[in-house]
Amino acid sequence: MPRTRSIAVRDWMSRRVVSIRPDARLSEAAALMRARKIRHLPVVERGGRPVGIVTARDLRQALFAPAVQDGLQNLRGVLDTLVVRDVMTRGVVSVRAATSIREAARLMHERRVGALPVVERDRLVGMLTESDVLDGFQRVLGATPTSA
Repeated sequence: MPRTRSIAVRDWMSRRVVSIRPDARLSEAAALMRARKIRHLPVVERGGRPVGIVTARDLRQALFAPAVQDGLQNLRGVLDTLVVRDVMTRGVVSVRAATSIREAARLMHERRVGALPVVERDRLVGMLTESDVLDGFQRVLGATPTSA
């Protein structure tokens, strides 16, 4: 049986990654995610070391926190008092660029995450999202005709 080449994360990851610092205002993170139409925003320290991730789910949960609900009449003011480190997910599952796409897809499925930061030498070098994986699988499997 011929051996197939393993496809690496580097072949499908997004290299132009938008990130934010842990001390940025939550309102800034929300505006950035809305403007760039992204659901996953890596949180990096100076030098590019990833320390967490803020997701659209994290933002929704922050909006429903009791302190925010009490201040709904001044929602913008409340959001400006929160910073990214207050709501980010820590201990993020990440992969290396050389990781196989099969392994990355398995991790995403098992850990129930929609994106994996790609890290090399303790620096964020890319992001692999569910959409990247699905686009890649579609390319590998070939487009199939849709039924009417």
